[in-house]
Parts: sequence; structure tokens; C-alpha cells
Amino acid sequence: MYNQIASNKRKSVLLIFIFIIILVGVGYAYDWFYGSAQTPYVGIIMALVISLLMTSISYFAGDKIALFASGAKKISKEDNRYIYNLVENLCIAAGLSVPKIYIIDDPAINAFATGRKPALSSIAVTRGAIEKLGNEELEGVIAHELSHVKNFDIRFMMLVAVLVGAIAILANMFYRVGFISGRDNDNNNRGGGILALVGLIFIIVSPIVAELIKLAISRKREFLADASAALLTRYPEGLARALEKIGAENRPLKRASGATAHLFIANPFGRGRVMSLFSTHPPLAERIKRLREMAR
Repeated sequence: MYNQIASNKRKSVLLIFIFIIILVGVGYAYDWFYGSAQTPYVGIIMALVISLLMTSISYFAGDKIALFASGAKKISKEDNRYIYNLVENLCIAAGLSVPKIYIIDDPAINAFATGRKPALSSIAVTRGAIEKLGNEELEGVIAHELSHVKNFDIRFMMLVAVLVGAIAILANMFYRVGFISGRDNDNNNRGGGILALVGLIFIIVSPIVAELIKLAISRKREFLADASAALLTRYPEGLARALEKIGAENRPLKRASGATAHLFIANPFGRGRVMSLFSTHPPLAERIKRLREMAR
């Protein structure tokens, strides 16, 4: 279990470095394809400025946006003592402060955590999860989300989502601006047709590559959170049974969004809407298998 956690963290850091390379590469491709001698680094500068702006918005307001988008409503201990006690007990075991607790009025079984750090985190659970899961199963789901909090996945995944958005926006913006303005003579002399074509292809393809990297990170983080939840509860079977119920029901959330899909414990769109290659979550069967192997 500890080996899996360490391995996932190393691979996730590597993927973030790839993101940074892609981001700078988009700006460089623009400079090569559309730039001039008077403004040699405008593409790279614009890429970094837009990325910084979007990252700042995500860091300080990303959790509020995610909660609003999902229709989550904040509750107090008096509103639902059962959920509050479950979260509080697991936080004591994990050494965490109790996050803000939200309920999503949706019959689907799902949950997610968000926030920029454990002290300012929030956890949201659907009405369906509360009503349909047994005590150990719901405990496993909450432990999974608290593991995202403890491992700082909540900050990490929010920033990754913003980087993906920044790359897509920059590539599209650079292409449109360049298409309108056209290339000058300096570019034709120094770039050549082949290198210019490579730059254009990179601008078009980079958002797709960035999205695939985001999905890969999301999958690794789900396996990591499953392992951490099993360590926290000392009962991997509880989370395994909850995932089985999610898979058997296969009910999408009413307010599912592609921007926040990777935050949930299971794909909020259900199975069948997207190909497995573009799913933000690993197959439930594989997650259940790994959890049960931990229990042996």
C-alpha cells in the first residue's frame, strides 16, 4: 500500500512537469509561427500570464465554483448528525481538521472533496450515497475523499484542471490571432514551411494531449485515494462494496460537469457516455480488485 502511494506521487509530479513543458511549448510555437523580431517572446509571455491568472482564480475560488456547479448545500451538525459524526471520527483518526460538509440533493451515489488546503477543505456527499450505502460503505467513501484532502490532491487536481484549460485557451487564441494577422516576411525567411507547419500542428494538438495527461493524473489519484482510505479505515471491503453499488446502479448526476468530473469518487456521467480512454476515472472493477487484494 505504501509503495503504491509513493509510486503514484512520483508519477504525478512527472506529469506536472510535462504540463509545464506543453504550456511553454504552445507559446514558443506561436512565437515561431506568428512572431516577429520586434516581439520575439510575446507568445511565451502571454502563456505564462494567462496561466498565472487562471491558476490564481482556481487557487482562491476554485472550491466555491465546484460546489456551486454541483448544487451542493452546506449543512451543520444539527442538520445531519449521522454524516457529521462519520466525518468527524474519520478526521480524528486521520489527524485532520473537520472540513465543511455539503450535501448534494441527487439520488446518484457519489461524493467529492475540494479546497486549496486541508484547513480550508470541503467535502460533498450526495443524498443517494447517504440513503443507499451502509455504515461501513459510506465510511469508506468519506475516507476516500478525506484521503484526497490529506494527500493535497484537492489543490493538485484543481491546478491541473486549470492548466488544461489554459493550454486549450492559449492554443485556440493563438491560432485565431495568427490566422487573422497572418505571417510576416521574417517568419517566412527564418522558419520555413515545414517548421511552420509543425508549429501549427502543435498548437492544434496540444489541448488534446493536455486533456489526456489530466485524465491520467486523475486515474492515478483515484487509486492513491483508495489505498489511503483502506489504510485509514482498516477495512478495504467497505469501500469496495460502495464501488460495487455505484457500478451496479450506474446513475449519472443531474448536474454533472466535465470541468469537475475528475473530483468525484466515480464518473458522474455514469458508464457509456464516454470512451474509457477519455474517462476521468479508472474502471470500477480494477479499483475493487485492488481493494480486495489489500484485504488478503
